[in-house]
Amino acid sequence: MEAFMRLTPPTQYVFYASVVLGVAALVLYGLGVLGLMDAAHHFAFWTAIVAWLGLIVGVAARGI
Repeated sequence: MEAFMRLTPPTQYVFYASVVLGVAALVLYGLGVLGLMDAAHHFAFWTAIVAWLGLIVGVAARGI
């Protein structure tokens, strides 16, 4: 018998936090493209990774 992970929707707090971080990543990326901020691509990438990981943890850990 295999154990399956039950995925559930994340809480609203986790979802909204990941949306805010995702929007912040897009803003940072835009600032980097426009040349208004040095190394913005680096910060945008890691901000997007944190947003994605937060959402993944929210989906996987809510049912625990």
